Amino acid sequence: MMGTIKSLEMKEKRERILPFIFISVLYIAITYLFYTRPRIGFDDNLFKFMLIIDALVLIATLTTFFYKISVHSLAAWGMIGILIPLNKVLEDNTLFYPTLIAIVFTGVVMSARLKLNAHTPREVMVGGMLGFATSFAGMIILF
Repeated sequence: MMGTIKSLEMKEKRERILPFIFISVLYIAITYLFYTRPRIGFDDNLFKFMLIIDALVLIATLTTFFYKISVHSLAAWGMIGILIPLNKVLEDNTLFYPTLIAIVFTGVVMSARLKLNAHTPREVMVGGMLGFATSFAGMIILF
């Protein structure tokens, strides 16, 4: 309606910038409200996960200024970057099979982005590497 994007596919890099900025502001505002209003502390796991998700959204937004990446790939690998450290912490391996399933679904998502010609292999790979590195580092630092 505002004329900032031509279609919902947002094929051009410049079409993605304004929506990504709005999404980043929204995620940061929600995290801030959770922190200040119900008094969720920094030690709460929910708040730590929200910080990791905020970091993923910010990385996607900042990267979009310079390069078009697959945010689907970033999000999928971001989830795997969270699950792998959780597997290490749990003694009973209850997340082992869900992690394997997540890896298979991530491969399906990445393949679908390529099959639809929505991204190049490099855009999908860069998105995946950024997502995994950001969430894995966030898990190591925060937990």
